[in-house]
Amino acid sequence: MPRFLRPALFLSLLALVACDEVAVANDPVARAELRATKSCISAVERETGVSGAAINTTIPIIEINQYIVNVPNAPYWTCFTNDEGQAQTIVENRRG
Repeated sequence: MPRFLRPALFLSLLALVACDEVAVANDPVARAELRATKSCISAVERETGVSGAAINTTIPIIEINQYIVNVPNAPYWTCFTNDEGQAQTIVENRRG
């Protein structure tokens, strides 16, 4: 890979990540939700050592500050956050 290409790719990725924040800049609830999902994904990936985790949008959640995180080829996790959107507790859920 040419030397100049690596910084360009990094800056492109950084700009893409910043787009999420800009898209919800005027909505505090959406910003908190975005922070919480990122925090939960990061906590689960750190715990499992597996990348590619994603928030499950098919299992209904009735609790506030609670998220289900899918991990590729592994059980899903439940993540509980504080009101600031920081992951506080993660629990592995065994699939039957």
